[in-house]
Amino acid sequence: MSLPSKDSHARDLAQVERANADGRVPVVFVHGLWLLPTSWERWAAVFEEAGFVPVLPGWPDDPETVGEANAHPEVFAGKNVGQVADHFSDLVRKLEHAPVVVGHSFGGLITQILAGRGLSRASVAIDPAPFRGVLPLPLSSLRAAGAVLGNPANYHRAVPLTYEQFRYSFANAVSEAEARELYDTFAVPAPGEPLFQAAAANVNPWTEVRVDTLAADRGPLLIISGEKDHTVPWAIANASYKKQLRNKAAVTEIVEMAGRGHALTIDSGWREVAGTALAFLRRHVDTGHTPHG
Repeated sequence: MSLPSKDSHARDLAQVERANADGRVPVVFVHGLWLLPTSWERWAAVFEEAGFVPVLPGWPDDPETVGEANAHPEVFAGKNVGQVADHFSDLVRKLEHAPVVVGHSFGGLITQILAGRGLSRASVAIDPAPFRGVLPLPLSSLRAAGAVLGNPANYHRAVPLTYEQFRYSFANAVSEAEARELYDTFAVPAPGEPLFQAAAANVNPWTEVRVDTLAADRGPLLIISGEKDHTVPWAIANASYKKQLRNKAAVTEIVEMAGRGHALTIDSGWREVAGTALAFLRRHVDTGHTPHG
């Protein structure tokens, strides 16, 4: 197999151009570690049917397929939170109308960074990775992150998950058969650096893992937490919510999805999560055009 093409940015720009030509409110989906933009394709169809125009950008240099990603894991190495946040910020600024942003895991962190920069009209952060000031560190989170943090050399590497690691950190709340299917269908390597950055965020005053929770133009925010999530359990999601709740200029809500793990955006119950996000957005988003300020 040949090396992955370097046209990921061109694919992203083509989606932005489509959204601008369409004229409806864009919804930008931001994936997290160990997944690709294709993990959002079913969500995109549901949101398009609901009247949004979906945009599914990748992180810098994301391969197009899971097969390419697993064949060439080196393309993921060296990505950090600041680089990824700036990458998405640049893309969002190219949209003619301020988008809704929906992100999962580290994508949920990026979603909140974008909201704090005033770039989204509303946001949904699903099992979001913690930012500076979020203090809880449950043992299950440490175990889930151990696949990367256990070896300091992983800082500059792309790190795949074994099936057993994926089963614990993503797919603990589904059957063995479904967990295997999810692993084979969606799992790809991920850069190690963001996990090291998140682990050090509360002791590094210069960290990139930082969210402006008080921004007056942040917009409505929903945090969705999976009850059985090992990677971002309720303690972390609720601490993020409490930080965001200090923003008196915008609505902040949190919902816990009963019986759900970290794979809640891709497993067989994904539609319920998508419906929860859509219900929030319908309450808080005027689908008339709102250009960037």
